[in-house]
Amino acid sequence: MYAKFIKTIDTGDLPGIGPEARTSVLPIAVLEQTIHAFDLNNSTIELARSAAFLWHDHLDASHDVSQDLSSAEGSFLHGIMHRREPDYSNAKYWFRRAGNHSSYPVLSGKVERYLKTIEKQEVFGYLVSSGCWDPFAFVDAVENAKRTGENIEILQNIQRLEFESLVESFLA
Repeated sequence: MYAKFIKTIDTGDLPGIGPEARTSVLPIAVLEQTIHAFDLNNSTIELARSAAFLWHDHLDASHDVSQDLSSAEGSFLHGIMHRREPDYSNAKYWFRRAGNHSSYPVLSGKVERYLKTIEKQEVFGYLVSSGCWDPFAFVDAVENAKRTGENIEILQNIQRLEFESLVESFLA
């Protein structure tokens, strides 16, 4: 289910780390039809809706859904949305509510491998401390990148890994 979902919502490019909208995104109505075609239970379909809206830069629509989800996954999506908004302190609040999410070990490994392939372990290794993903450090890295304009593409790729790890946790 995970692979089919990711393929279905793929835009061919990466979302920004901020609120910028891309021309490659689908309208909300199309995403609604696409998501409802998946055979998912009520709570999972709401997570999928929020995730699809988030991937397609519909931050307000994603927020409307995720704010009503009391699960760790809903809080995680809510945190990503606020980070992109940008409302960094609110993003950290939602990441605290998500807690030590079950996708963090998988995400840590993916980020470590990615940083090795681009030889940036020394620059961004602090995002994965002792094999543990640090969502708060990632919020800080995004905030710094938005301020300086540096390392945006690297952070977009890490954000993709974060998104995929989260979605995999509820659509495995």
